[in-house]
Amino acid sequence: MDVLPLPRSGKTHNGGFVLDGSTVIDAGPGTEGAERRLRADLGAATGLPLPPGAGADGKAIRLRVDAADAGHLGPEGYRLDVDGDGITIQGGGAAGVFWGVQTLRQLLGPEAYRRAPLATDRRWEVPGTSVEDAPRFSWRGLMLDVSRHFMPKEGVLRYLDLLAAHKLNVFHFHLTDDQGWRIEIKRHPGLTEVGAWRSRTKYGHRASPLWDEAPHGGYYTQDDIREIVAYAAERHITVVPEIDIPGHSQAAIAAYPELGNTDVIDTTSLTVWDNWGITPNVLAPTDSTLRFYEGVLEEVLDLFPSTFVHIGGDECPKDQWRASTAAQARIKELGLADEDELQSWFIRHFDRWLTDRDRRLIGWDEILEGGLAPGAAVSSWRGYKGGIAAAEAGHDVVMCPEQQVYLDHRQAAGDDEPMPIGYVRTLEDVYRFEPVPPALAPEAAAHILGTQANVWTEVMQDSARVDYQVFPRLAAFAEVAWSTLPPSAERDFAGFERRMTAHYARLDALGVHYRPPGGPLPWQRRPGVAGRPIDGVPPNV
Repeated sequence: MDVLPLPRSGKTHNGGFVLDGSTVIDAGPGTEGAERRLRADLGAATGLPLPPGAGADGKAIRLRVDAADAGHLGPEGYRLDVDGDGITIQGGGAAGVFWGVQTLRQLLGPEAYRRAPLATDRRWEVPGTSVEDAPRFSWRGLMLDVSRHFMPKEGVLRYLDLLAAHKLNVFHFHLTDDQGWRIEIKRHPGLTEVGAWRSRTKYGHRASPLWDEAPHGGYYTQDDIREIVAYAAERHITVVPEIDIPGHSQAAIAAYPELGNTDVIDTTSLTVWDNWGITPNVLAPTDSTLRFYEGVLEEVLDLFPSTFVHIGGDECPKDQWRASTAAQARIKELGLADEDELQSWFIRHFDRWLTDRDRRLIGWDEILEGGLAPGAAVSSWRGYKGGIAAAEAGHDVVMCPEQQVYLDHRQAAGDDEPMPIGYVRTLEDVYRFEPVPPALAPEAAAHILGTQANVWTEVMQDSARVDYQVFPRLAAFAEVAWSTLPPSAERDFAGFERRMTAHYARLDALGVHYRPPGGPLPWQRRPGVAGRPIDGVPPNV
């Protein structure tokens, strides 16, 4: 079977099933969402009506939730059986049934990913198959930065479909940064009226002399967000919003100058940042700043049902706080030791605020500095070290080390890679990524919720560039996140590559502008645009 991610167990046998005009969908209680997706996706690709029915004649796709499977395989686990009598997908929960539907779609061939049938006489046969499957991790995510380059709503919905096709279940939505604020906040309209737009954009790495002089921006209305969240939920994907605090906030300060350190610089002169890197302009540690962001988060919580809310906490320079009389007075008033503890005070405040509302804070691993907030979870991005420390202290962790799963990093060492950033991370490198450090004791390892790949879009101006960086490596990452694989060095990458042959055809059908195995196509290159390649093997830190 060319199924991806690799199932826990699977085999083929005699006695396949043919879908035709008489095939019905026999959906049991709790499978209504999977039924809708199955009929919409396969109905479009096959041209078959797939009406509801009891399947008394045996021509049925049967969808069932089984509590016994929930105990054995978990709510996301499923069994798929295909024989001459029909197709049965039985899940431990609604999500398990949905993931089983994704496997069925793969078994039908790449044409099952089309939006209309290619031929009216296509025979839609599924080989005799038995699959038992369940994910290794409960958090299998992709972080998409829409602040550096805005992705319109239609593009976000498309990426949710791509996540679902790869059995990924978390969409980390990076909505605010120095270069743009992307979510409508009704009580603070300036965040999008001013903060969503920049006058120009650096083209390439920040060392590049090139500029795109066209204004850039955009934002999601609250109705857009509701649509995105509902679309994701139908696909059993949780959308985790990120609102950056207290660094990466220049777009917000440009819109509301009182949020910045006004006794250090003239914050009224700040604009939405047009360059890349880390700006020194950070939030002022005032009560009014806290109230402002509480108001922001109140609206965010109304839009996102996710238990977790990401508050950033990374790359917050302390120079302005050191120079600010008001910030120094605040440190003294609060009895803090230094500026690191002042950042921790920010994080702890919003940890308590979110906990009081039955939500959980998650932040980048810098939130460890100055003391980790008691209920906080950590996205470990600078390597494994922060995640190890957090897990050993009893905090939940999502492993996403930049050296391994930052998909903005280049895919090969050749000069034709477009705007090359960071270390070379090949398809095989991603496939051999191991989210759980082997040195972790079992009780600490239990705090590894899972893993996610991160996509920072400084040098990705449009969806085709995002596709090029994300695919095909996201397919390898999805297998790491879902499948229980051998240790890194023992993984069957050759077998994975064989299965990828079929998967490339699926990506073609989905219209994904992936990097071909032989290297970038001429129109995927960006000659003469500087990147920031880093030579050598990335450190295992």
